[in-house]
Amino acid sequence: MQERLDDILAKFDEIERQLQDPEIVTRPSELQRLGKARREIEQLVEEIRAYKKSQRELSDSEQLLSDPEMREIAQEEITSLKETLLRHEETLRVMLLPKDPNDDKSVIVEIRAAAGGDEAALFAAELYRLYSRYAERRRWKYEVIEVEESGLGGVSRVVFSIGANGAYSQLKHESGVHRVQRVPATESSGRIHTSTVTVAVMPEAEETEIEVNEKDLEISTFRSSSAGGQHVQKNETAIRIIHKPTGTVVTCQDERSQQQNKLRAMTVLRARLYEAEQERIAKERGELRRGQIGTGDRSEKIRTYNFPQSRITDHRIGKDMFNTTTFMDGDIQDMIDALVQEHQARLLAESLGETASA
Repeated sequence: MQERLDDILAKFDEIERQLQDPEIVTRPSELQRLGKARREIEQLVEEIRAYKKSQRELSDSEQLLSDPEMREIAQEEITSLKETLLRHEETLRVMLLPKDPNDDKSVIVEIRAAAGGDEAALFAAELYRLYSRYAERRRWKYEVIEVEESGLGGVSRVVFSIGANGAYSQLKHESGVHRVQRVPATESSGRIHTSTVTVAVMPEAEETEIEVNEKDLEISTFRSSSAGGQHVQKNETAIRIIHKPTGTVVTCQDERSQQQNKLRAMTVLRARLYEAEQERIAKERGELRRGQIGTGDRSEKIRTYNFPQSRITDHRIGKDMFNTTTFMDGDIQDMIDALVQEHQARLLAESLGETASA
């Protein structure tokens, strides 16, 4: 690991040297590239430097062991410094784990009511509010792309974007089946119902990452049925795009013009095709992505929201939280942090296993 750490420090020093070159100001694209490269490893470099400083201090303390007058003090420092080094090493192992190339991206989120009829649609609407409130708490921008409303204020489907650097790293573990257990407002006998909603979190793909051939698209227009006034109702502003090779269908009717809806629909289409390609690659490697949303059956779930007990349980990490009111208001960072930490721990265990077997 020492050689790798030295290489990172050397890379950082070279970036710093290039950024101080007066000529770099005349090349904005290169200046932007170097600035991004510096930001990506800046925190890692700080941790490496702290680690190496502790190593030097440990070496100095060990040399004092030969001095009878300093031996006791040196031994105390050595014990403390060894503990510090272990903490640095654990932190560095996590920071050096292979990074998901999609982590820095914005996301497209698609929520669908699955099993449970009106109650599932109501919960789908509540999950949309949960994620929109979470975005607001993070001061992230979010925009609705498409919504299919149902009765009683629910939604059968809602698609929205969250535009923020690192949104995917925080929200990717939200993909899956979310199960709700509660007494519906329409239930007169007080019986608890179980319903499910699927959530798909997709990294937003750039045009350069997913090339879509216009010849592969079947594009049609229709009158919007969403809110928007007379203008929307009288004109065919809504867009439906079918990607013929995969059969992927995307519709967008939230904007007031065909062009705006087409741009939004293409963004969703690229995200879906990109996600499908990532799934294909993962399966070829014999891995199952944690982000699979399943069929929506009641038996499939990543998380259960038990309202009578005010308990949220994430079944992947066995974590319970007893705060449904604040959780549904977007206060989900503790759960997200726990999922990220578990994911990192699993990757670390796999990397240590590979190192041991090598």
